Amino acid sequence: MKSIRVAVAAAAVGIALTACSSPMQAGAAAVVGKERISTSQLNKETDAYRAALKRNNLDETALGVPVTQYVLQRLADVSAARQLLARNNVQVTDKEIDAKLQDPGQYQSADINLLALGVAPSYAREYARTAVGMGKLQQQAGQGGLDKLRQDFAQIKTIFNPRFGVVNVNPTQENPSLFVDAGRFGKATPQQAQQPQQG
Repeated sequence: MKSIRVAVAAAAVGIALTACSSPMQAGAAAVVGKERISTSQLNKETDAYRAALKRNNLDETALGVPVTQYVLQRLADVSAARQLLARNNVQVTDKEIDAKLQDPGQYQSADINLLALGVAPSYAREYARTAVGMGKLQQQAGQGGLDKLRQDFAQIKTIFNPRFGVVNVNPTQENPSLFVDAGRFGKATPQQAQQPQQG
C-alpha cells in the first residue's frame, strides 16, 4: 500500500493526540506508534459493541457518529495510552482494574458508562487498565508536569487508514464524525465536510 500523509488532532484521555505521515500497513485500520490495529480487530470490537448496545436497548444512532468510528477512536486512544504507560513503567493491579470496571460513572451503571465511552465488553479490562494507569501518570506528573505529559503523548503518532476519509480536525455539533470524506483529490469540499462519513 502506498505511503499516506494524514494530519490528525483528536482528544484522547484529556491529552492531545496527533498523527504524522508513515506507510500504512496492509490490513490495518490504524497504526498507533508501534502498535497496529487490524481491520479484523476493529470489525470484531465493533460487532461486540453493537451487540452490547442492543442488549442494553440502546440505539446506535444516538452516538451521532458511525459506530465503527466511535470504536476505532477508543482503540487508538487506548493503544497510545498503553504505550505511554509502558514507557513510564506504570503498573496497574487486577484489583485496580476490577474497581474501575465497577465504577458507575455519570450513568449510574458500569456497563452503560463503558458503552458511553465506546468500550465493548470484550475490551473493558484493557480500557480499564489504561484508564487507571493514565490517572496514576497524571497524578505523578502533577499540575506542573501535565504539559510534558501531553507532549509525550503527542509523540505517539497515529495514522488512520485513508479508506475512512481524512480526520475531522474541527468536529462540530452538526458534524461530530472522526472522519470526513477526502474528496476526489484529497481535499474535502464544504458539502462533504458537513456530512458524517459512514463506516
